[in-house]
Amino acid sequence: MKPFHFALAIGLATAQFGAVAQAADITGAGATFPFPVYSKWAEAYRKETGTGLNYQSIGSGGGIKQIQAKTVDFGATDAPLKGPALEKDGLVQFPTVMGGVVTVVNIAGVEPGKLKLTGELIADIYANKITKWSDAKIAAVNQGLKLPDSPITPVYRSDASGTTSIFTTYLSAVSESWKKEFGAATTVSWPAGQGGKGNEGVTATVKQVPNSIGYVESAYAKQNKLSYALIQNKAGKFPAPDDKAFQAAAASADWKAAPGFGISLVNQAGDDAWPITAATFILVYKDPADPAKSADVLKFFDWAYKNGDKLATDLDYVPLPDNVVSLVHTEWKEIKGKDGKPVF
Repeated sequence: MKPFHFALAIGLATAQFGAVAQAADITGAGATFPFPVYSKWAEAYRKETGTGLNYQSIGSGGGIKQIQAKTVDFGATDAPLKGPALEKDGLVQFPTVMGGVVTVVNIAGVEPGKLKLTGELIADIYANKITKWSDAKIAAVNQGLKLPDSPITPVYRSDASGTTSIFTTYLSAVSESWKKEFGAATTVSWPAGQGGKGNEGVTATVKQVPNSIGYVESAYAKQNKLSYALIQNKAGKFPAPDDKAFQAAAASADWKAAPGFGISLVNQAGDDAWPITAATFILVYKDPADPAKSADVLKFFDWAYKNGDKLATDLDYVPLPDNVVSLVHTEWKEIKGKDGKPVF
């Protein structure tokens, strides 16, 4: 099932549950990066509890705007907010799962994992400095692989995107010229290529455009059977983009290093580490207007921490380590009702 079909499935399931359940439904909006796993969790949670989740996969920028406007019960972002921004809006931020961003390609005859790229090559492709798959620099790391003498079409996110923030944070870490010219952000002034809205839009565009390259969350590549490139990591290795590689990247992470757990997992050391790994985050208010609804949000994610690991790993996401979940539960004590007591 394609990712955007999940949105329809959840919406219909929620609608069919009836007016009584509607009052208990949780609303959220934001990142497309975790949408496949949130969809699976929501489906299982509704069956078990009767509470539905109406989640709009609109991109991290949209999720931040909607929680700031208080039109949803929680916002979701892959680009974590920094301490001052959290403090300014009175928000609590916590991670849910980790995953990887992969470069997907549509090159005739090139099977998944056969093409190898370095971070510098990817940066030069997106900077429009390498424009053909037959470029000598690409050929140098792909000896024996037949690549066409065809123009490359880079595909990027057209919306404000946490996936773009992760991707460009990585490019900035491995390419000094990228860092100077473009930097890391949720939106970038791309010099060439085609845009797609959401991970879904990038996936669809890469499938449709021959000789294209795009960046998407790994579950989208897996579900849509897209060909992907192996990316050289900091140790000089080319690991496969799977949960083992994402876990390796997160193994030495210091989750207390930034407010709201907002750490970067890109370009981590280790032979097995996938170089573009990231956590994804939820935003809720410390002093919510509707404490009961905020408690429902926390109940959902508590259920996911306890029961959602297999659903996550089936999609190549990495569940949070138990010690990080414990830190998240401590953070939740900051979310209080009108009586000053924690809602969960």
